[in-house]
Parts: sequence; C-alpha cells; structure tokens
Amino acid sequence: MEEKTKDKFKAVWLSHSSIADFLKCPRLYYLRNVYKDLRTNHKMTVMTPPLALGQAVHEVVEGLSVLKINDRFTVSPLTKFEVSWKKIAGEKGGFRDNVQEAEFKERGIKMLKNLIDNPGPLLRKAVKIKTEDGLPYYWFSEEEKIILCGKIDWLEYVEDGNSIHIIDFKTGKHEEDDSSLQLPIYLLLATNTQKRKIAKASYWYLDNGAGLIEKTLPDINESKEKVGKIAQRIKLARQLNHFKCPTNGCKYCMPFERVLKGEGKWVGTSDYGQDIYILKQN
Repeated sequence: MEEKTKDKFKAVWLSHSSIADFLKCPRLYYLRNVYKDLRTNHKMTVMTPPLALGQAVHEVVEGLSVLKINDRFTVSPLTKFEVSWKKIAGEKGGFRDNVQEAEFKERGIKMLKNLIDNPGPLLRKAVKIKTEDGLPYYWFSEEEKIILCGKIDWLEYVEDGNSIHIIDFKTGKHEEDDSSLQLPIYLLLATNTQKRKIAKASYWYLDNGAGLIEKTLPDINESKEKVGKIAQRIKLARQLNHFKCPTNGCKYCMPFERVLKGEGKWVGTSDYGQDIYILKQN
C-alpha cells in the first residue's frame, strides 16, 4: 500500500517565538500567529524600537554566516548595518522622534563594533542548514501533524569531533531566563535538520557587555517532552479556537488589540508577508 504524502500545509507549525507567545498569553499567540486581516489576508506584527534594533543587527550577522571566512569582514558590518537600518528608519521602526532613533542606532553600532573587535566564532567555519523553503523545519510529530521550525542565528563548526556549536545572538539588555525553551527547541531543530552532533550551545549578549556565555546543553529527551507538552496545548487551543488572555488584556496582547481597534498605523509589509503596524508612544 502506498504511503500517504505528508501535507505540511495542514500541519501546525511551531517555533521558539510562537511558543513563547503562547506561554506569555494565548491571545497574543492568536493575534500574531493565527489571525489574518480579511482585507490583505496577512498576519500582523507591531513594530517597536527594540524589535527594530534586533531586526537590523540580526540581519547583518546572519549575512556573515553565508560568506567564506576570509570574506566576512571585507565589507564592514557597519556599512551593511546602514543598509539594514534604512528598512526600519523613522516611523517604520516605531521611533517616536529622531532623538530616540539615534539612541537605538548608536546601540546597534556599538554592538557591531564589539563583534568587529572580538569576532571569536565569526572567524571560524559555520554550518548552514539546507532547506527547500528557506526555513529550517522538521516533522516533530507526524501522527499529531506538528512541525517544529525556526532559524538559528549561528552554527559554528567544531572540527574536534565534527560537531556543532549553537550560538544565539541577543540584542536586548536582559539575559535569557533559564526556564526558556529556546535552547531545547534549537537543540531539537539542529539535531533533526542536519547530521552532526551538537557539542555545545551559547548565548552571545551584544548589548549588556556579558559577551559569549556557554550554557548547559539540555537533555534532548527532556527537551522533546517539554516541547511536546506545550505543542499539545497549542494544538488543542487551535482546535477549540480558544485563545483567552488570562487577565482579559495584558501588556503582551493589548498592542495587537489596539491595532484591531484601528489605533495602529500601517507602515509596510515584512519579509515574511506580515502587515507591520506602529502605535503612538506615550
């Protein structure tokens, strides 16, 4: 009997960001990951200055990983940053005025200068996961029709043991909470989308001076169990169409609710096809 073809378009797609949304507030998860504007058939996002800064810096760093080692700093990352910044300059980045924009831009320049002065893994071999659609993913559960997807900032190739070092760049001021599912999710992704062993994982804090900090690698079986439990909760919520904010309006979902009320200003469309809105800052 011929095996049925797996239909990825009927699966529930989950990522670190969408799972984090659900854990913060189910209503936030719905408004960012399920809801589509009837006029455009697009999902939406609300742009803020920290989000804009992170987007610009990550775009520059991600661009380095596809280059050969000797070519990564031929063109200064600061020059590339200027190009990336134009995409989120002014109101497109949610900046309230030129002064605030200049402050955030200077933070980005400082982060990249730190990388230029201390490139570390950026001057060593990197691994890129081959994908058909540009987004790494795998079937987390074929039976439950759940796909786990996401981009990992940097996969350093470790010659000793022919292994991989997972690196995630942080552009915020606060360190990632130890209870975060980011490393478990990235461990599962990296393990199931390429063949090399995962040797270690680190966060690279670019804005708070902490630098590259190696973290304890999660147990892969425990990681699968943790992600599986939240995946089941999300799938059930989607089946029941039940996405209730636990406080009937929290700091996470309210910006999106304001957009639905007409309080947001549309400023463009993202590379992922989302409608980008900004809100007036107090």
